[in-house]
Amino acid sequence: MGGYVPLGYDVQERKLVINEAEAASVRRIYERFAELGSATMLAKELRREGFRSKQGTLIDKGYLYRVLRNRVYRGEAVHKGKAYPGEHDAIVTDKVWDQVDAILQGNRHARSSNSRMQTPAPLKGLIFTDTGAAMTPTATKKRGKLYRYYVSMDVIKNRTTEDDSGGDQAPVRLPAGMVEDAIVTEVRRILQTPEVVTQVLAALKRDQVSEAEAIAALHDFNTLWAQLFPLEQARIIQLLVRRVTVTAAGLEVDIRREGVAGVIREMIAPPDMEAAE
Repeated sequence: MGGYVPLGYDVQERKLVINEAEAASVRRIYERFAELGSATMLAKELRREGFRSKQGTLIDKGYLYRVLRNRVYRGEAVHKGKAYPGEHDAIVTDKVWDQVDAILQGNRHARSSNSRMQTPAPLKGLIFTDTGAAMTPTATKKRGKLYRYYVSMDVIKNRTTEDDSGGDQAPVRLPAGMVEDAIVTEVRRILQTPEVVTQVLAALKRDQVSEAEAIAALHDFNTLWAQLFPLEQARIIQLLVRRVTVTAAGLEVDIRREGVAGVIREMIAPPDMEAAE
């Protein structure tokens, strides 16, 4: 085994072996989280004590979530999103793992309820016609079903009409779902280009995010994306997309490539998993 080694383990003859001093810290993280039910409270507690990661940095909430969700600690190996029995010894018992997992799932459910109360417009402030007019989110309800659109301010302000679009003119009204799906497809394509993969790996090198974890996140974007709730998806689009221009030929998407590493870090361990703190 090469590269990233999680807290609690060392490598001997290319295999993970337990580092007992670090393993005690890992067990404490799990057991204390099971008691507190809050990564925010636990992170503050551990930082006050000067608790540090394997790399020697003070821990934060994101670090704790990566530890708490790392199936290596229950003796498993993960490949392409699937867990298998590992060749190494577990640090955390199944009982403690299940207690922690139940808390995380409960927080996620509460977060889901809060998120789904709102229908975000992730491209608000980002999408424009090729003439520079902003396209604002609008919605109509027909027979109990909500239909969302992005509509040019030129239409809303009566500077032009929908009949003026078409042919060589950019559309002035677009179904929101269609546009948002197209943007996600473009983001996914960019995340898998070699130069972006290299950039992300370099940026995450200082965090406790393994190369395998980062590559898996980049290439399994669809799965990670589907696990996020609408408000989280909207936030990530806002972080990644600088501008979308609607032309007669299609959509032109300007991506903030410098923000990709931070987004991948958030998708691996969302920073606001707790429902209310």
